[in-house]
Amino acid sequence: MKKNKNKNYDRIGVLGGTFDPPHIGHLHISTVAFKKLKLKKILWIVTKNNPLKKKPYLNKKIRIELSKKITQNNKKIFVKYYDDKIKSSSTFKLLNYIKSINKNSAIFFLIGADNLKKFHKWEKWDKIPKLAKIVVFPRYGYSFDSKVNKKLSKKDLIYIKSKKINISSSLIRKFW
Repeated sequence: MKKNKNKNYDRIGVLGGTFDPPHIGHLHISTVAFKKLKLKKILWIVTKNNPLKKKPYLNKKIRIELSKKITQNNKKIFVKYYDDKIKSSSTFKLLNYIKSINKNSAIFFLIGADNLKKFHKWEKWDKIPKLAKIVVFPRYGYSFDSKVNKKLSKKDLIYIKSKKINISSSLIRKFW
């Protein structure tokens, strides 16, 4: 039996973060990603902490519960927590793990333009494109311009044009 060279691989989005708290901006980029990238599913990966940010305001369990609640009407978004399994909060290790359990899938790592600015500070940032396409969404106050643009190949980055939602977890926390 001949192998089909045009096999349809699963297309999986990965949106990682502290989700402190999760909000409609996260849902918006997920919705846009489904449409523009033709994803089969998106994994919302809640992390214990971001090494480049302060300790989360909400504890991990609450952030996971809130993430599940806000995504409950979308059966193609799956909230996961892998820090204990991979023994790290590293995006590189996370994507390596996801790729290892989804060998025949195309992985799309979803980030906001704010994260693109600091991307060169992430552990093994230059190896991430070997595991996933980096998909960058617009954010208020940030451009797509970054040191990363000059260091990575154009084929490694996908820039999404979409409506900007003027919300962030840090903005929400100011009202608590």
